[in-house]
Amino acid sequence: QVELVESGGGLVQAGGNLTLSCAPSGRIFSIDHMAWYRQAPGSKRERVADITRDGRPNYANSVQSRFTISRDNAKNTVYLQMNSLKPEDTGVYYCNADRIDAPSGVGHDYWGQGTQVTVSS
Repeated sequence: QVELVESGGGLVQAGGNLTLSCAPSGRIFSIDHMAWYRQAPGSKRERVADITRDGRPNYANSVQSRFTISRDNAKNTVYLQMNSLKPEDTGVYYCNADRIDAPSGVGHDYWGQGTQVTVSS
């Protein structure tokens, strides 16, 4: 059973930086499209950024120029570098993979357990 595991969340002051990481827990062959989502209390989950397997990124308008998504296909890991953080960036951040090819077979739509990011004003 493949699971995605996020790390790197925490408490930071406004204007600070954090880097999130996400990687699968078990052995896999490859991951296709990957993305980061976030959910603030009382709000719907929203897409923050996503990246294709060949490294093309897309960003939500609210994080454009402040966040950078990247991936290391050799490590099957996706990162989210968050700079100039604002209190409105607070929420639980989730990693998503649309397709994972693993020894157990091909699966779709994987989610991590989430990591809390809190930005204080």
